[in-house]
Amino acid sequence: MVPAGKRETVLAVLDEEGIDYVLSDETSGREYTAVVSFPLPTEAVEPVLAELREAGLERDAYTVVLDAETVISRRFEELEERYAEDEDGNGDRIAREELEARAIDMSPRLGAFVTMTVISAVVATAGLLLDSAAVVVGSMVIAPLIGPAMAASVGTVVDDDELFARGVKLQTLGAVLAVASAAVFAAILRYGRVVPFGVEEVFSIAEVRERLAPDVLSLPIALGSGVAGALSLSSGVSTALVGVMIAAALVPPTAVVGIGIAWGRPGTVAGAALLVVVNFVAINFAALATLWYKGYRPESFWRLDEARATTIRRVGVLGVAILLSTAVLGGVTIASYESAQFETAAQEEANALLEGDARVLDVAVTYGGFPFRQPTAVTVTVGHPPGAPPPQIGDALATRLADETTAPFGIGEGATVEVSVRYIPVEESHAGEDPA
Repeated sequence: MVPAGKRETVLAVLDEEGIDYVLSDETSGREYTAVVSFPLPTEAVEPVLAELREAGLERDAYTVVLDAETVISRRFEELEERYAEDEDGNGDRIAREELEARAIDMSPRLGAFVTMTVISAVVATAGLLLDSAAVVVGSMVIAPLIGPAMAASVGTVVDDDELFARGVKLQTLGAVLAVASAAVFAAILRYGRVVPFGVEEVFSIAEVRERLAPDVLSLPIALGSGVAGALSLSSGVSTALVGVMIAAALVPPTAVVGIGIAWGRPGTVAGAALLVVVNFVAINFAALATLWYKGYRPESFWRLDEARATTIRRVGVLGVAILLSTAVLGGVTIASYESAQFETAAQEEANALLEGDARVLDVAVTYGGFPFRQPTAVTVTVGHPPGAPPPQIGDALATRLADETTAPFGIGEGATVEVSVRYIPVEESHAGEDPA
């Protein structure tokens, strides 16, 4: 909508750029005298709007940007070629104003955000306790977490403190609310005796167990989620699937933390809590760096230095947090590798002590401590023929495993591992085999 006295200026800019337009008189009697409509390639929106403002069009002039399905025009094709890629190689992106508007739209209202976060956390908790990957994925679909993460990053690069603060507040609220909702729901299930799990059983569920000790592979998942979120937002494509990816990095770990609180074992889920923090930091870091790399800056030249300093400061803080987290995750990864070696060694030592038809059926290792898990107890299940005396390997196995724990698996010299051996008579059927 063209303000009074700006008609010739606006049309001159469009003519100079070779842009086709349609001009209509505005008769509502307000401060606008005409309505001008003109098609632009996505990459041209921001520079053309900037030229119009340099020519005197006010920042608060009424402007609407719509998606055109198809434009058939040779002049438009020439315009597309001209704006196909800017000098920084970042032509494939929407305008700054569109980016900011989309980020605001993606930040849900508080009531809807709280409701969807609670529902997502409850569904994720149910899916974890059911050991159902499908239900856990369903909880990710409804989690409203991509909006706040993108809002904080967009607010930083365009120097919108209000948008940045809203994104940070919603992310913090979402994390606390998800953990609290999961803890309350899990406590209701536990003390209402809806689920039969004891403390040890609940942490042996596969969907829960895999999030108790995160490793360095968790970091690229979160970084990739942040980059994908920023790219989908800045290119104007749907962010729905990317939102699921971001939720995959955040929702299940928060639900595991809630389960640990409900079962009275917050120390056991310290790894899941670390995973939540690392994922939040990595997503924001990657999104912020990607948007700055794509060339988004404040509109005002005078705000550019301030925005650059703010962005560098926030990227630095997030980067340091990631480095510290990576050190811990690296320690967890090494500990997980050593734990696997210890379990293999326990099975091999037990098999070496058995004679005849007796064999190891299962080896279960209990660990304590985080982040560097230490084996504290080993339970070996041995099967032997019915009627034959069970082989007594408990003391010998404890001695051998004590040697294993001092090097190279390393829980420290003098550490002890409690060894339990269960003997089960096993009768094998050879029906159908040739007696010869």
